[in-house]
Amino acid sequence: MCLLCHDYLFRPNMAQENHTAFSDFILLGYSDLPDLQGLLFLVFLFIYTEILIGNGLIICITETDLALHTPMYFFLKNLSFLEICYTSVTLPKMLVNFIVENKGISFYGCAAQIYFLLLLGGTECLLLAAMAYDRYVAICNPLHYKLIMSKQFCLGLIAGALAVNMPIHVGQTYLVFILPFCDSREINSLFCDIPPLLELACADTNINKTSVFVAAMLLVIMPFFLILASYVKIISAILKMPSAESRKKVFSTCSSHIIVVSLFYGSATIVYLSPRSKETEDINKSLSLLYTILVPMFNPIIYSLRNREVKASLVKLLRKKM
Repeated sequence: MCLLCHDYLFRPNMAQENHTAFSDFILLGYSDLPDLQGLLFLVFLFIYTEILIGNGLIICITETDLALHTPMYFFLKNLSFLEICYTSVTLPKMLVNFIVENKGISFYGCAAQIYFLLLLGGTECLLLAAMAYDRYVAICNPLHYKLIMSKQFCLGLIAGALAVNMPIHVGQTYLVFILPFCDSREINSLFCDIPPLLELACADTNINKTSVFVAAMLLVIMPFFLILASYVKIISAILKMPSAESRKKVFSTCSSHIIVVSLFYGSATIVYLSPRSKETEDINKSLSLLYTILVPMFNPIIYSLRNREVKASLVKLLRKKM
């Protein structure tokens, strides 16, 4: 990443020039639908509330129920916490923009939004890979499961995911905000993101596109192939099981994770790695909603409806509260 930044290191005044020229950006969002702003506000408010309540309940039951103090649910708890943080980076500002005329976001606010969006999104990619590895060890190496998936190892995976993402995305964000921007400051998106911002730049953005590609390969594609390799081994082990009931039970513990991985990776890969054009702007805008908002909304539903232990713990918690 340092090599990618090298060409810009001797341009110290560029960020200041950008900030002087652009005190803020304008997030267009769905401003082309003025009559639907109130309805969109209510829809997105409902989604945000569901994300907070659903993921909050997952955190609560995995923390309070001793039966769920296992590596699998430790990762699920951290995934839910990440989803709350991830959506809180974008959704509150989106909700405000639906009800106010000034849809601006400050230069530094936009930079912060991009950094934390990338940091939390990249961490989620690695966390999903860790969850796949956990299932691989549990199914393919059950006798050594507790020894391999120790508490220290699980904490190390979470800390490692954050440690890897932090410096990479500092570089990513820096490379974007030292670019000179053209006269237009309108971002055709619901939140600040690298692809729509690069379209406003008045300079060669090949270094930025290369850095996005390299980061995507490291933090999206490589974890995806690790997940894929884990599930090849898992499916192979499941097919060797003599009992159909055993195969069904083991597969059910993996199905929720497979659904979440498919939704998250599919939409994120299309947005960040596919060529952009005027014709695909609206499609990419909708796909960005899928991985930033709808996946976090569906996560608690997917994991609770398809997981017997989570449902039992949720019922137990609700009875206790009532």
